[in-house]
Amino acid sequence: MPILLRCLLFLLLTLASSVSSAQSGDPSPAASAPAATPAQKLDQLGSQLDTVKAALRGKNIDVPLADLRSTALSVQDQARDLAGSLAPQMTALQAQLTVLGPPPAKGAAAEAPEVAAQRRQLDRAQANLDAQIKQAQLLGQNALQLAAQLTGMRNDQFQAKMASRTATPFSRTFWVDPARTLPDDLVRLKRLGSRYADVAIVAWQPPNRQPLLWCLFAAVLLLVGGRWLLERLLLPLATRRLPDGHLRRSAMATAVALTALFTTGLAAQLVYVGLNWNDILEPDLDALAASAVRLVLFAAYVTGLGRALLSVRRPSWRLPALPDLAAQRLRPFPWLLGASALLFGLFERTSRTIGTSLPATVATRALMALVVSGLICAALLRLRKARKELAITGVEPEQRPIWVGLLTAAAMLGVVVSWLGVVTGYIALAFFVAVQMLWIGVIVASVYLLIQLLTDLIDAVLSPRGRGGQRLQATFQLAPHTLEQTAILLAGASRVILILLALATVLTPFGAGPKDLLASAGQTLSSLRLGDLAIEPGTIFTALLVLVASLFALRTLKRWLREQLLPKSTMEAGMQDSIVTLLGYLGGMLVFVLTLAALHVDLKSIAWIVSALSVGIGFGLQAIVQNFISGLILLVERPVKVGDWVSLSSDVEGDIRRINVRATEIQMGDRSTVIVPNSQLITQNVRNVTLANAQGRVQIKLPMPLDTDAGKVRELILEVLRAHQGTLSIPAPYVQLESLNGGAMSFNCIAYVNSPREVGAVKSDLLFELIERLRVAKLPMTSPQSMVLRRLPPLGDNHDDHD
Repeated sequence: MPILLRCLLFLLLTLASSVSSAQSGDPSPAASAPAATPAQKLDQLGSQLDTVKAALRGKNIDVPLADLRSTALSVQDQARDLAGSLAPQMTALQAQLTVLGPPPAKGAAAEAPEVAAQRRQLDRAQANLDAQIKQAQLLGQNALQLAAQLTGMRNDQFQAKMASRTATPFSRTFWVDPARTLPDDLVRLKRLGSRYADVAIVAWQPPNRQPLLWCLFAAVLLLVGGRWLLERLLLPLATRRLPDGHLRRSAMATAVALTALFTTGLAAQLVYVGLNWNDILEPDLDALAASAVRLVLFAAYVTGLGRALLSVRRPSWRLPALPDLAAQRLRPFPWLLGASALLFGLFERTSRTIGTSLPATVATRALMALVVSGLICAALLRLRKARKELAITGVEPEQRPIWVGLLTAAAMLGVVVSWLGVVTGYIALAFFVAVQMLWIGVIVASVYLLIQLLTDLIDAVLSPRGRGGQRLQATFQLAPHTLEQTAILLAGASRVILILLALATVLTPFGAGPKDLLASAGQTLSSLRLGDLAIEPGTIFTALLVLVASLFALRTLKRWLREQLLPKSTMEAGMQDSIVTLLGYLGGMLVFVLTLAALHVDLKSIAWIVSALSVGIGFGLQAIVQNFISGLILLVERPVKVGDWVSLSSDVEGDIRRINVRATEIQMGDRSTVIVPNSQLITQNVRNVTLANAQGRVQIKLPMPLDTDAGKVRELILEVLRAHQGTLSIPAPYVQLESLNGGAMSFNCIAYVNSPREVGAVKSDLLFELIERLRVAKLPMTSPQSMVLRRLPPLGDNHDDHD
């Protein structure tokens, strides 16, 4: 293996030296040409804009609007850069004029001829430069307006293409035109093949033969053993260098995907460089070859990404929660999808180069839609079958996240739409849906892999138990919970950024958004109104999307705060619950406002409803509003919080379990729950046992006879109080001789515990222990004095008996 590696490195170094020598020996004309002046650049940019406008005025249906838009945006960027590069020159000229000072006033002595000449020269240069800057800014604005116009035309073209219909491929009419134009298309294809054959012959000539052979040899080495060798080198490196955990798996999966991209893409690039060593390809052939290289890169990435996520050979390295049986069933699909994308992509590029007839293009797109959607459907069916087989054998499949289920349902819907589009003749729609399913699948898989990698990297660097986290703690004196909070915040921010980038990437190739697809329906139903409020399907659809997305984002944010961020802080549980609850109130109001804004609802549109119901709402919601405001006061001032032990004047005493928008839940001692309106906690007297001090006090009073040894009793009681595991040493227990009364003395015994809720249990334990210890020490406690009443016979009765 080391010999093979050395040979590969030697070949690459030799190839690099050959490229550098060839480039140094044959300098390009652009390198030797003098740099263009600002005036020449402005003329070039103006001519580019004129070319784009001329293409638009031609009204050619086959005009590549995407290329024209790219040209307009490129002109805008170049004009902005040119204006920015000229700004420092304007500043320098102004500084020189400032040094010369203001021109002499009329009637004053004339300045020196040299100074006057220099002033005139600087004024002319400043005027020319100012004109160039303004011209560049004007070109940039025109280019931006032209790009916006082209965007609108692309949207219109996209909608028209989606609505176009042909005959169904299952009818004879559909194949008549492709069969008629097939001979001409074959002639064009053969002509293209002969041109490439001529290029190959030229490339095989002695000036180009050696570079071509070296490039082909290096490409074969990369394709045959490059990926295998790189993976074998990266596996032990990841095992030794990366910590044992989730980071090792995500890093290795990323490495597998990039290795396939690097080796296959570099091999394709080497073949392209060897074939076009001395720029022997014509512009159209060169563009086709470059497109082929990009398609190979895409297909290689699809294949490598699928291998990395499935990880059939190393199940322990697999990132998604996918059973081994399902991974084995899905193993061939990354290769099939990558090969299909490469094959049909090459046909598309070739058709564009040779000008293939429209019937052949439509037939090929119908075939591609069926193949791609069929592969996706087969993969979903295999995955479902594997889960059923596991369930039959008694193995419970792991619970899938909600987004996976939604994505699977969307994929099945896309398959149905694509097939129905082909069957009914909407080939453009079916082709678009199939391509977008493949594109979205690649983006989702890439974002999933990047999220896993970034999350693991952040956790490894900022984990308080890791080497990086310990160094940060020692260097910056950071608390462990601070690092954990920072890691959670960075991971959440990276996920949001990646998801937003993924959405932008997904929507980029569409050419139109959901609102554009609903434009025709919106025009039909735009006449419907509810008072002053117009009912538009696009607006309602947007409002529903805003409502669902906002509620989902709010719920995710609250769960993230409650389960991840706040538990890592030093806040009390009650404060954490209060923050989450208050955020829910504010977020709910914000979601309501955003939904109304998406519906374009104005207060004037609902003024008649408010005016009609204002009286009833005022009386009916008076108590609710009072309790709601009281709830907000409770959350902000926090006189009581979740977990406090409170006692109300209405004989309600217990622990606060939850503070809602209208009422507070208090759990009583018998485990029942009392719902108390929030206004009672604000307007009535409330005893909060745990507000100022969470400690509880145990108080025991012991009466003893006067002849008892008070010092011995004191020491015995202190020993019992200190020995109990529930009492605190700070503040320490103490015993006081409280009183001497009625032939007895009374001891007041005080001890402290962690919570008032522990007072009853600890007091009972101490009483049992004190009684036992006093009995063993033969120290009797004073029994309460009793009074016996005896009734004597009346005096009169005794006198009668005497008589």
